[in-house]
Amino acid sequence: MPSQLPQADRDPEHMQGHWVLAQLGKRVLRPGGERLTMRMLANTPLNGKHVVEFAPGLGRTTRLILNAKPAAYTGVDRDPQVVNIITPLAASVGGTCVQADAADTGLPAGSADVVVGEAMLTMQSERGKRAIIGEARRILKPGGLYAIHEMGLAPDDLDNTVKTAIRKDLARVIRVNARPLTAAEWRNLLESEGFEVLWSGVEPMALLKMRRNLADEGVRGVLRIMRNVLTHPDLRARVLQMRRVFNTYGDSLTGIAFVVRRKG
Repeated sequence: MPSQLPQADRDPEHMQGHWVLAQLGKRVLRPGGERLTMRMLANTPLNGKHVVEFAPGLGRTTRLILNAKPAAYTGVDRDPQVVNIITPLAASVGGTCVQADAADTGLPAGSADVVVGEAMLTMQSERGKRAIIGEARRILKPGGLYAIHEMGLAPDDLDNTVKTAIRKDLARVIRVNARPLTAAEWRNLLESEGFEVLWSGVEPMALLKMRRNLADEGVRGVLRIMRNVLTHPDLRARVLQMRRVFNTYGDSLTGIAFVVRRKG
């Protein structure tokens, strides 16, 4: 397992869930899998655009963005190890990756045509979500696009007690205070921050299902993950905890994506 991955030096018991999976060799860490990311990007013109990516992680989506030949690319992540991973990729188009918080990037106002962010807003409070969405709006040109891929709750009228139970159990097993929203709640949040929805899509939350992993990681990738699961019992225990929660709430958890346009 690559030792340079974020949180690689942490006790596995306290490592955030997505980095646990990364340590085991998983490369697609998005709630709706690569299929939903591809659908989102297919509805987000990137060619010839100045693209900013919030929290690019291991760079799986970064590569998809760069393959679309943007005019410029800037990654933003507060983790210096992620910056070190993304910087060489960005350099292929003369781009860069800066170490900064997505809520306060330091990038010029109105400088981006497209902002992409995945699996990050879910981990924020409502105030944190609004801060990041507001920063995306600030750095976008009028009419610019913001594409997000997050964790969703279904249906829209899901009982509040179930929502609370899901959030508590997720926080317990992934070591992050996750607050997924229903499709209607995501839409209302984005619209209240000055965006109009152009497209949305959902996929099952099947992050730890064999079929999804074969699609996302390939046979060799799945074999690599299984080998690491078998040989690292501390990480295996964390994965089993996550799988139990995902299975318990399987009908209520989704991957959800939006492409929205800045108004004004």
